[in-house]
Amino acid sequence: MTTSSDQPVPPESSAVQTEMLGFLARRTGRTWATDADVFGSGGLSSLFAMELVVHLEKSYGIDIRGADLRMENFRTVRRMAALVERLRQPAPGGSGA
Repeated sequence: MTTSSDQPVPPESSAVQTEMLGFLARRTGRTWATDADVFGSGGLSSLFAMELVVHLEKSYGIDIRGADLRMENFRTVRRMAALVERLRQPAPGGSGA
């Protein structure tokens, strides 16, 4: 059985991760790993969580709503990139014409 961390990272996700690592470094003044728990380390507030949501929405042209606003989607850079990639996908049953 493979875990999600064993899966190859799609190039788009890798680019999102790189950008998010830079964003976090600029905003917090420290270096982050893709699997570091950005909220578990302390010092980051719920206000910062909302800043992350706004940043992701504006940077990647996505809407984060409802169940996607769970803290678990924002704990690590890897999870944020996965959320962006998922929300960039066309909705199932969406109009293709």
